[in-house]
Amino acid sequence: MYGIYLTLLKHKDHFIFAFAIIFSTFILLNNKNPNMSVIRGKATEIVSFFSSPFTWIQSLMFLEEENQALREKNLRLSLQVESMLNLQNENNALMEMLEFKKSKKFIIKSAKVVNKGVQPNLLSIIIDRGSSDGITPDLPVLTPKGVVGKTIEISENNSIVQLISDANFRLSTRILPSGATGILRFINASTAEIREVQKNVEINIGDKVVTSGFSDIYPAGLPVGTVKGLYQDRGSFQKVVSITLPNDLNAFQHVFIITEKSNEME
Repeated sequence: MYGIYLTLLKHKDHFIFAFAIIFSTFILLNNKNPNMSVIRGKATEIVSFFSSPFTWIQSLMFLEEENQALREKNLRLSLQVESMLNLQNENNALMEMLEFKKSKKFIIKSAKVVNKGVQPNLLSIIIDRGSSDGITPDLPVLTPKGVVGKTIEISENNSIVQLISDANFRLSTRILPSGATGILRFINASTAEIREVQKNVEINIGDKVVTSGFSDIYPAGLPVGTVKGLYQDRGSFQKVVSITLPNDLNAFQHVFIITEKSNEME
């Protein structure tokens, strides 16, 4: 039935025109007939009867077109808002990195994360800095929030960074203010553990964790995380400290590489 209406709607102008010609001719030929006023009234009713479905269907079609246009407009606006929010977040991150760079006495270079690492059994990222930028293996990589890894493989324009979340990654750390030291390893999500911590050292929830400086790679004092728990290591005279890592290792887009200490550090 709907198909018939669409066909009639498509050719309605032809039908109306033909009906108008026939009806006009009939009126002209019978204009003096006293019954014509009744006929004219009935004809008007007939035309209205046949026009109503056309008008209703046409209104529905116009309404559907309008709704489609509104849906497309809403989608475009949503994409524009999301794009603006992404740009704002990126701008905030870059401003944070700029302030971090000004505050640190290191020679550091910024880099953008261009991809996730593809090597099996290695959690890594790929950055847009390489040997042409003075990048070499075993350089610290971090964000303003804390250490995220180190460079391990270098090409001319890119570098692979082993993440702190990799199962084989280890980091010598210091817990402040106690000064206790230990070796950090990643556990899951945003949690890591520091082992080989002396049992008699006082450590509290919320203490800051930084790099110890014992490593040839990481200078002392780089932020690593915050203590969130601790427990005794059974069968030893040491304790295990659980810490929260500040970085979302799946989300950051920009990093710093420490290439060397500045003259002020020497």
